Amino acid sequence: MLTSLSFIFLVGLAMGAICQKLKLPRIIGMLATGIVLGPYVLDLLDPSILSISADLRKMALIIILLKAGLSLNLDDLKKVGRPAIMMSFVPASFEIIGYLLFAPSILGITRVEAAVMGSVLAAVSPAVVVPRMVQLMETKYGTEKAIPQMIMAGASCDDIFVIVLFTTFLSMAQGGSADIKAFANIPISIILGIILGAIVGYLLYLFFETAYAKKHYVRNSMKVIIVLGFSFLLIAIESWLEGKIAVSGLLAVVSMACVLKMKCTAFVSKRLSEKFGKLWLAAEVILFVLVGAAVDIRYTLEAGIAAVAMIFVALIFRSFGVLLCTVKTNLSAKERAFCVVAYLPKATVQAAIGSVPFAAGLPCGKIVLSVAVMAIIITAPLGAFGMDITYKKILTREK
Repeated sequence: MLTSLSFIFLVGLAMGAICQKLKLPRIIGMLATGIVLGPYVLDLLDPSILSISADLRKMALIIILLKAGLSLNLDDLKKVGRPAIMMSFVPASFEIIGYLLFAPSILGITRVEAAVMGSVLAAVSPAVVVPRMVQLMETKYGTEKAIPQMIMAGASCDDIFVIVLFTTFLSMAQGGSADIKAFANIPISIILGIILGAIVGYLLYLFFETAYAKKHYVRNSMKVIIVLGFSFLLIAIESWLEGKIAVSGLLAVVSMACVLKMKCTAFVSKRLSEKFGKLWLAAEVILFVLVGAAVDIRYTLEAGIAAVAMIFVALIFRSFGVLLCTVKTNLSAKERAFCVVAYLPKATVQAAIGSVPFAAGLPCGKIVLSVAVMAIIITAPLGAFGMDITYKKILTREK
């Protein structure tokens, strides 16, 4: 396992640095590292690392969500309101409609199979989007109109909506029926996640303040460990309550971090944000290299031109969905175009659930996995590169 970790860090960082020198996003080098080192090419990663890959990826995602929550200004988020809510489900719905309309003719699958494929492919990748939005908030690009806050809030909720749809469509494809309760669980999951996170965040704030008042100083490094521990617990609570009551663990993590930012002094929240930023340097490499390792390049080669065409047709539908969310806002045409680009990347959700239909024995399983792999390879670099080269030209920097 130690050898595998050394490969992940050293080769991943080196490839990221090479891509940076070539004016490409670091994520491309890290994804390429994972694909090459993974079980489908050189097979240099220990099976024990791959067996806990999903947990490691989730831990990395938690770190960037904590960083995001500690950087998020709720007053700015209130400015956008309606568009942020719409961004959490409208673009994904439009993309699924694109698959429903065109996948049967382009890929030769049934409508229900097209719905399963669409729900696998419709989720935006918070792992690609959130770090960039955090960077924009820190450098004040687009913050005057709360553009990064809107995109980040939408991307955080988008996955919940899509995964609920995926489980419903998967059940239908296996001969079951649509579960109306699952759709009702979407808003319940979001609301309970926010409430749970806010309660934990407030209790942590009281603990830190009480300790300080009684001269039991808690170092900021220790606070980071405590906050991380509670974040992992919030994610665990989601799995404990699965099947009983829906709670979004990831939203609970963001909510907890937001409350800490609001209640703690500016100095403390800034220091915590900086420390999570340093943790992200290592977590980023683990996340994207392991996402790349989950990509089976053989299925990519089998997918062919038809899969590529279907992906771009669906992205056109998704883009219309994003533009619809920004109607009657004060965003310029270029700023709306930036929102479209920011909502292109796919990676984490597709790597996590892309193989589920195949494992479930569905006839469409292989083609769904092929298109999911192709979508990661095309859209993750495309969206990351698009954001990196356009934000300075398109977004206004707040003074």
